[in-house]
Amino acid sequence: MTYIDEKRGSQRLARSIAVALGLATASSGWGQVPGTTATVEPGASDTEIQEIVVTATRRTENLQNVPIAITALTGTALQQLNVQTLDDYVRFLPSVSISGFGPGQNEIYMRGLSTSHDGAQVSGGYAQFPNVAVYLDDQSVQLPGRNLDVYAADFERIEVLEGPQGTLYGAGAQAGAIRYITNKPKIDVTDGGVSASYSTTAHGDPSSAAQAFINVPLIPETLAVRAVIYDDRRGGYINNIPGTFVREPTDGGIVSYFGGVVPANSQTLSNANLVGNAINPVTYTGARVSLYAKFNDDWNALLQQSYQNMEADGVFAYNPLLGDLNVQQYNPSVDKDKFEDTAWTVNGKAGPVKLVYTGGYLVRNVNAIADYTAYSRGAYAAYYQCNGPQFTPGTTAVCYSPSATWHNIQRNTHQSHELRASTPDDWRVRGLLGVFWEDQKIQASQNFAYGDEQAGFAPFGPIGGITTFDPSQRPAGTVFIADLTRGYRQRAVFGEVAFDILPNLTLTVGSRAYHFNNYIQGQSDSEYGCRNVDPCVPPDGGFKIYNLAQVNSGHKDKVTLSWKPFEDVLLYATYSEGFRPGGFNRGNGILSPSSPLYGKFTIPSFYDSDNLKNYEIGWKTQWFDHRLQFNGAVYQENWSNVQLGIYDPSLYGNSEFIVNGPNYRVRGVEPDLTWRATEQLTLNASAAWNSSDQVNEPSLVSGTGAVVSLFPTNGIGSSLANAPPFQGNLRARYEVPVADYHVYAQAAAIHTAHSYANVITQGAFGSPDYNLAGYTTYDAALGAHQGAWEVEAFVQNLTDTRAQIFISSTSAVTLTTTNRPRTAGLRFAYKFGETHP
Repeated sequence: MTYIDEKRGSQRLARSIAVALGLATASSGWGQVPGTTATVEPGASDTEIQEIVVTATRRTENLQNVPIAITALTGTALQQLNVQTLDDYVRFLPSVSISGFGPGQNEIYMRGLSTSHDGAQVSGGYAQFPNVAVYLDDQSVQLPGRNLDVYAADFERIEVLEGPQGTLYGAGAQAGAIRYITNKPKIDVTDGGVSASYSTTAHGDPSSAAQAFINVPLIPETLAVRAVIYDDRRGGYINNIPGTFVREPTDGGIVSYFGGVVPANSQTLSNANLVGNAINPVTYTGARVSLYAKFNDDWNALLQQSYQNMEADGVFAYNPLLGDLNVQQYNPSVDKDKFEDTAWTVNGKAGPVKLVYTGGYLVRNVNAIADYTAYSRGAYAAYYQCNGPQFTPGTTAVCYSPSATWHNIQRNTHQSHELRASTPDDWRVRGLLGVFWEDQKIQASQNFAYGDEQAGFAPFGPIGGITTFDPSQRPAGTVFIADLTRGYRQRAVFGEVAFDILPNLTLTVGSRAYHFNNYIQGQSDSEYGCRNVDPCVPPDGGFKIYNLAQVNSGHKDKVTLSWKPFEDVLLYATYSEGFRPGGFNRGNGILSPSSPLYGKFTIPSFYDSDNLKNYEIGWKTQWFDHRLQFNGAVYQENWSNVQLGIYDPSLYGNSEFIVNGPNYRVRGVEPDLTWRATEQLTLNASAAWNSSDQVNEPSLVSGTGAVVSLFPTNGIGSSLANAPPFQGNLRARYEVPVADYHVYAQAAAIHTAHSYANVITQGAFGSPDYNLAGYTTYDAALGAHQGAWEVEAFVQNLTDTRAQIFISSTSAVTLTTTNRPRTAGLRFAYKFGETHP
């Protein structure tokens, strides 16, 4: 009784401290960690913000009681925002940014923890693993350079966990995690729904989408099935304008091999047969079926099968020098990305202890082809495309077609198993213990066709006798191939203990011990040195065999102290750690004697894991009878041994590689506010401020005695890539009954400040640290619903703004990945089997 009285006696002081903290952070504009995007749904009161339940900590909890930074977009929020894909919803997540080349070809970053983005042509074989984990329910699905762009059909919610989640989610969750949580079968109701939309895009083609779901109890209160199907066809908006590729005296190969004089009668290349508007349509089709069985009050099981097929044609970037949304492409480009995933979960109890076993098996296949003709302006293509006495005595100097492509085929399999045991949530000392095992395998066939058979390069293929994914002979013109099998096998044990020091003061300690067996097998082969040699096999040509292994092991820890001074205020302080595994490089490179690093630096065959330490103070509060919610966090993250991707022939030779580079520090603050101003009006605001700095500069002394930076960055004090100092959004929704209808209007403004595309300042095709200009976009919608029916008119990107999402020269020409132009449309939905307002 004394214990309870002491708690009550401290309420007044605690309330004063919490109010002071809330007012101070509100007045300064500083706030939360990725805050709760708390969407108002029908709840206990028409003026209350509805409780959101999450499972981010492997327990089912009210989001406001979870002492970590979480943004949760509920199914209702996803519908209200009219978002279905990563490109759609990432705009409403201020702590999250993306870079890349279009749907399914992006990397995801949190809190600005990014250095660079590799070209899609090498992502599977050589790119480092992501530092943001992506989960489909409990199945890890991330892949280097290619996020799994899961279509958000019949989702219960999307959980975004900012900051390192290394103890519960392991490798890949170094910067955070994104969890797609699907709706599960219900054993007590038959319901379903359909929705469809049609929209037009400025400067582009129209789009249409449809999806449907059904939930049926097969045995009431015991067995149920749920199924969803979807088809989304989005019109393109990039135009391929007429162009003719003509070799120039300034082309690198022309300078190197022909003294800056283009050989007479050299071939040109026209794109006349590919000219067209809106060349980049994208299609998502898929289905998911779930079966849920309840055996008794303690035991149940879920089996789920998912399929998705995404096809993205053309390119999703344009060349501003050619005009708005214009490119000149000389070969067709397409990205076909299919996955199927089988997942299962068994829940049970052994006495008071809750048991969960979950597993999954993912198979993903990617087949991508892209135009690479601009590479023919570089220093090396002329060797493979031209002839002359300097190559073959007695021949006439001439250059054949400059046409070039790359073709990337990938197969990813990912199997995982996890077993967890946890004590009841109401115990004063609560524990969770788990074991985890996974096998991640990536098989990649990377083919670069920038040669010509007339120049003396016959068809060739991988050499036999070693691990091979695609043993086939490559067609003539393919002069460089990489056939690789890489991946890792991981074992881990993790646990967490929470102790209520006082009823409102809790100390939580967690740790994860892990062991990675990281490997790469296969070969990379070049026809360099095989002119007029058929077949091209060792000792001719350039052949490198891989059979490398690496072990990463250790542990990552987390400590959190949380305090609830009164019912609707949670304050917490956290120290947490994250990591991602190391990997391998494809070659050692040959440094030119003119390089200041010549004789001083050797490109490593391996690179190690990088590590993150996070120091965070956060709060979650509700005020005025749950009508106002203000969450926030302030943090500092120290990122060490950071993995850098570099391709600069002038310094390191003609080999792209990854290396552990400088250390960085990020300081940030993330506020999130939801206000149910009236019964009709709801306001949401969330933002993220981040300041990143390079804190050291690895250097060496060159042969001339000068101090030379090992890696070409902007040096100490320079910022990370894809790390806007500010991102934020503001949303308003007004809903009012009119006769028998509920009519609503909503609007949103989203702003992203400027950032840089890369931390590296030198590259083979220019300086990759392009400045990405800041931008603001606006959305609006007007709709009505009655019972089970809803209809809505919407506009996205109202002002038709061109966002510079990413700028890259990895295709040998500088292109700007941009957002979809202004899109206006109608959406219709119908649901049955539930009670509707």
